[in-house]
Amino acid sequence: MVSLQSLDDLDGEPHAELFPGEEPQTIRLSLDAGEEIAPHQHPDRQIVFHLLSGAVDVTLGEETHELAPGDVARFDGDQYVSPKAVDDSEALLVLAPRE
Repeated sequence: MVSLQSLDDLDGEPHAELFPGEEPQTIRLSLDAGEEIAPHQHPDRQIVFHLLSGAVDVTLGEETHELAPGDVARFDGDQYVSPKAVDDSEALLVLAPRE
């Protein structure tokens, strides 16, 4: 079985789930310039954060990483994460259950 989805067709801001109820959880994150998500965790998950457009500063714990389009960050969901858009931005996130 193949599931296809267009990012452009998704509703929901800033988060839109691509394949609801399916694992791994896949989300499109859209942030306007200056918008940020408060520090939070995704326990028992491994996260892949792929920046598609814009510029985002991703704070993981005490460290901030500047992401540009095409950059991919992978991190443990047990640590606190807080993305902040420098420019209008869109990212694809995959939250996979940790084995």
